[in-house]
Amino acid sequence: MTASSPKVIYAALAGNSLIAMTKVVAALMTGSSAMLSEAIHSGADTGNEILLLYGLQRAKMPADNEFPFGHGKEIYFWSFVVAIVLFAGGAGLSMYKGIAQLVSPVPVKPSYINYGVIGLALVFEGTSWYIALKEFDKSKGVWGYFQAIHRGKDPSIFIVLLEDSAAIIGLFVAFIGILLTQITGSPVYDAVAAVIIGLILAGTAILLASETKSLLIGESANKEVIQGIREIACGYKEIKQVNEILTMHMGPDFILVNISVDFVDPILATAVEVTVAGLDKAIKQAYPLVQRIFVEVETWRRKEEP
Repeated sequence: MTASSPKVIYAALAGNSLIAMTKVVAALMTGSSAMLSEAIHSGADTGNEILLLYGLQRAKMPADNEFPFGHGKEIYFWSFVVAIVLFAGGAGLSMYKGIAQLVSPVPVKPSYINYGVIGLALVFEGTSWYIALKEFDKSKGVWGYFQAIHRGKDPSIFIVLLEDSAAIIGLFVAFIGILLTQITGSPVYDAVAAVIIGLILAGTAILLASETKSLLIGESANKEVIQGIREIACGYKEIKQVNEILTMHMGPDFILVNISVDFVDPILATAVEVTVAGLDKAIKQAYPLVQRIFVEVETWRRKEEP
């Protein structure tokens, strides 16, 4: 799975910022809790896109003495922050507003402006969703959608797609709630829609947090990459046995590899050096995301220890 282009995030940022303002106006004019929840949702998404862009820029910073492996994990940190913002800011406020409306109902003014805003929002969200989907299709390769989300190492690829998907579902929920309130005259349906929108946001946030947590802690490369590295190492006649291969994603485009091997006995030091250099070159050519490789040579004493 390859890294995505920031154009997906820019497209979502432009759409959500415009949508958020129109939803706020509609919510203030009609008193709709569902529309206010949608405004909160779009506002949270706008902030999230800004955080993702900031994370992508930070991740490009070069390595230094304090961070010798670079700043690639910045995108994982800010992606996790996005999940928190979506959960606390989006889901929490939406459910609070919906529950408050249920406890102390406030009449919702019937107005067709809500339907106009929902229709406009569907156009913007649908466009952003389509761009995100096309980019995701290009990056996921042969994997299925759920497999790509679970195994992908660049959270910025799927965060926008999940947010836009949740937004479109939320718009349909808001439409149904507002329509039923207008037909029946009861604000309960509008309030329930706000709560459901909050639950949709909460579910999305939990999924995002779960997928980014392991990356933030230090997730290994995919099994195919590890197996491929093992096969390359085993192809050298100077290597008697590959004991262990440890990998870690230091960022979406940076895999750190540590290989523990046994060399054949006897072997000259120059032969070890040539083999290690060839192994380093072969792995990096086969897997361009592998940027640093450490080869740990098992010593005679260590092998003899009980």
